[in-house]
Amino acid sequence: MTDQIVIRDFQLDIDADMVLRGQGADPAIIRARKPRLVAMAERAVQEGANLIEPAVVYRFAPIEMMKHERLILADGVPLTGSLIAQQLAPARYLALIVCTVGAAIGDRIAALMPRDPAYALALDGYGSAAAEALGTEVCARMEQDAARSGHCTSVPINPGMVGWPVEVGQPQIFSNLDAAEIGVTLNDSALMIPRKSISLVLGFAPTPFAAGIPCDFCALRNSCRYQHHA
Repeated sequence: MTDQIVIRDFQLDIDADMVLRGQGADPAIIRARKPRLVAMAERAVQEGANLIEPAVVYRFAPIEMMKHERLILADGVPLTGSLIAQQLAPARYLALIVCTVGAAIGDRIAALMPRDPAYALALDGYGSAAAEALGTEVCARMEQDAARSGHCTSVPINPGMVGWPVEVGQPQIFSNLDAAEIGVTLNDSALMIPRKSISLVLGFAPTPFAAGIPCDFCALRNSCRYQHHA
């Protein structure tokens, strides 16, 4: 396999509204009705910033062919699934990526939960927002680099999207990438440890991919109130 790269130089700008969305709440409604929760979110921003340790590991993998919903890599385990075939068919190569904000915030949430569950949930929202922001930042950097070389990028594809179940996609990514280099492993249920981590693949091609955004492929797309949020 080609060499993988680790990056740790991230400064994530997380605000209280992002924390509330990380909890699955609508910030506008919460600000109007529950100022106490807003105060907790603001407190979580202050504490959470000192608990996270953002890190990303990735590698680029050339694609040999697509055959029967199997994306065959030139140097790794194939990726399989209808979403992979649908979205990455034009790709010449892809990036396999794992991001984490570390274990400390999860440990703090677990310690708080028995005695202050409301604030623990706010801190959990901060961790979720930070992990999402980290993935967004990585993809933005890669998209900018690709554009400078005349390449287009696909929609970021995460295990758990419709057409690529967690139990299928997660082991495939981890078989192609040594995420333990940044302290991330899979448990028996194919879930990542630490919990505030995300995995994804991003395709690259000389021509545009099919239009779309990640919300289009989310299992909650028909019920989520916050899809398409910028």
